[in-house]
Parts: sequence; C-alpha cells; structure tokens
Amino acid sequence: MWLYLAILVGLYYLLRWYRERQVVSHLRDKYVFITGCDSGFGNLLARQLDLRGLRVLAACLTEKGAEQLRVKTSDRLETVILDVTSTESIAAATQWVKERTGDRGLWGLVNNAGISVPTAPNEWLTKPDFVKMLNVNLLGVIEVTLSLLPLVRRAKGRVVNVSSIMGRVALFGGGYCISKYGVEAFSDSLRRELSHFGVKVAIIEPGYFKTFVTSSAVISRSFQDAWDKASPEVKEAYGERLLARRKDPGLLDVAPLSYVSFSFC
Repeated sequence: MWLYLAILVGLYYLLRWYRERQVVSHLRDKYVFITGCDSGFGNLLARQLDLRGLRVLAACLTEKGAEQLRVKTSDRLETVILDVTSTESIAAATQWVKERTGDRGLWGLVNNAGISVPTAPNEWLTKPDFVKMLNVNLLGVIEVTLSLLPLVRRAKGRVVNVSSIMGRVALFGGGYCISKYGVEAFSDSLRRELSHFGVKVAIIEPGYFKTFVTSSAVISRSFQDAWDKASPEVKEAYGERLLARRKDPGLLDVAPLSYVSFSFC
C-alpha cells in the first residue's frame, strides 16, 4: 500500500515538474494588453511580462502613472491612457491596440483595473455609490473585453479577469463584492462561448495584498464619508461604536505586493 502511495506521489511531482517547465515560444511576437497599470497588480504584471520579452501594451488612467511605468521598463513596453468607464476612451484604446498588433491579433487581455470604494454597510450607501463601483469593476471589464475580443480571437489568445476572493464570499457591503461576483459570472459564460474559437478565459482571485485598493486609510475614509452622509435614523440604528470598529486598521491586515508572483505564460 505504501509503495503504491509513494509511486502516486512521485508521479504527481513528476507531472508538476513537467508542466512548470513548459514555456511559450516566440514571446517577443506576442502582445498583451493590461488595464490598470498605474500601480498594484497591473503595474507589477506589466513589468514582469516586459522582462520576459513580451510586447506589453499597458493602459494607465493617468499620464503620471504611464510615465512612471515607462521609466521602469524597456522600450518594448508602450502605454496608453484609458478610462474604463468611458466608451470613447475604450474605443480609442481599441484602435490604438489594432494599429500595433496588426494581423497578429492580441495574445493576451488582462482586465485588472478596479476600485474598492465607496465601501460601507449597504444601508449607509446610495444608488450612485453602487453605480460608481459597478461602472469600473464590472461594466468596464465587460466593455473592454467585448471591444478587444475580435483581436483576441484572431490570435487564439486568452482573457484574464482579475476578480477577488470577495467574488466567492461577500464579507462587507457596497458594490465591490457585487462587482466581483459579476466578473466571475461574466468570465464563466465567456469561457464557454469562446472555447469553440480556441480562446482561453481565466480568473484570478487575490486575497488581501498591499495595494491602493486595500489601503486601510482609503477604506476607513470611505466608511467615514458614508457615515457623514447617512440619515439620522441610520446613525441612531448603527451607532458610532460600529463605525469605530469598522475603521479599525487591524481588520485590514494585508500581505506585501512583493509576495505576488504572476505566471501568465
């Protein structure tokens, strides 16, 4: 019995070793478009893929973020300004990508852009608070994907959507968890539809890492802003003790971003 178990374990590690050593060829001919590259995961992924030799097309929200990224990368990496809540901005970025990829198409699309505020108990928030979050985290992902799908399909590439562990369990109120559940559903349906074309769709579900999205100062300020705008009835029902507990930085301990390692190829 123990012999069979040892053989199975050995085969498992042999298979794992083999899979981890599979390398995609001709990386310098492959284009990857990444949203949200000003900071955080998008910035780190853009730099890692650039080091591997891929042709990175990095979308940033601000010119400052784009400039800082270009300083840290090779001349292969190119940047474009993109607001994922703007149809006009997405259309312009799509045309920009078409001009660079040509007949080769887009080998990879990474939807990473996202926000984490406004966040607070649901009753403290308003419909515009939810709309703001969904426009970036869900509708932005959908529109960027639909705009670039013809290029991804041409290259028989892949779509990678950055979801969250909050797309599996809603730990707090507001639009963040709702948006991530939506990203998971969109990705699952897209995966089924595009498999016929040889296009792969994957999601990444990060936990808490030290990025602007998980900044305790930003989230605490969001709680305070929502509390300040709440009605007297809501304030009386919830009480300031709940506000103080929700703003406790100790509840938002995160792992440093440097611990994250991407495997995209």
